[in-house]
Amino acid sequence: MSTIADNILQVSSRIQAAAKAAHRDENSIHLLAVSKTKPAQALREAYAAGLRDFGENYLQEALGKQLELADLPLIWHFIGPIQSNKTRAIAEHFDWVHSVDRLKIAQRLSEQRPTTLGPLNICIQVNVSGEASKSGCTPADLPALAAAISALPRLKLRGLMAIPEPTDGRAEQDAAFATVQQLQASLDLPLDTLSMGMSHDLESAIAQGATWVRIGTALFGARDYSQS
Repeated sequence: MSTIADNILQVSSRIQAAAKAAHRDENSIHLLAVSKTKPAQALREAYAAGLRDFGENYLQEALGKQLELADLPLIWHFIGPIQSNKTRAIAEHFDWVHSVDRLKIAQRLSEQRPTTLGPLNICIQVNVSGEASKSGCTPADLPALAAAISALPRLKLRGLMAIPEPTDGRAEQDAAFATVQQLQASLDLPLDTLSMGMSHDLESAIAQGATWVRIGTALFGARDYSQS
């Protein structure tokens, strides 16, 4: 069986190759380990192999891991759908939130971010494929939402996040990620982050400008949702 360390090397090699193919600096692309449903020990192994950034979808699960791993200087990213009653804990315990899709949530995060912490890094999730089952603001609503969030205190709007409709076709992948890049470029704001690309399509995402690729299965193996 391959170890998490081996998997990290393989994913890092894929990122390096994709960056080279896209004529990009590989250091501009960051690996976010999606650790939902994985035990704290798996995160310890990933940390020992060099990873520092971990993405969680489920708040209670994440808070438990944060307690178990409090001895490690990890950077925590919330990447799941956000309910209003979860915003305080997210504002207090995370460094990044990739999945803001409406102003009410951003306002609550801004109000509830402790003044003892730095600004909370925010990405707006865009539903680029128009899937009814997915969270995310519409491309049409994005300019107004981005302008409003960028004006909120205690938050730092960094960029966009997207989860396009899954496809094995490289042309379709490229088109979806290119749309996200174009949407970001159309905003008259100082943004530096495109959170897009997962285990099956990171090469396409990097070709279209991704700065964070969110990788779970390729690092940790298949997820056991019965534990979440």
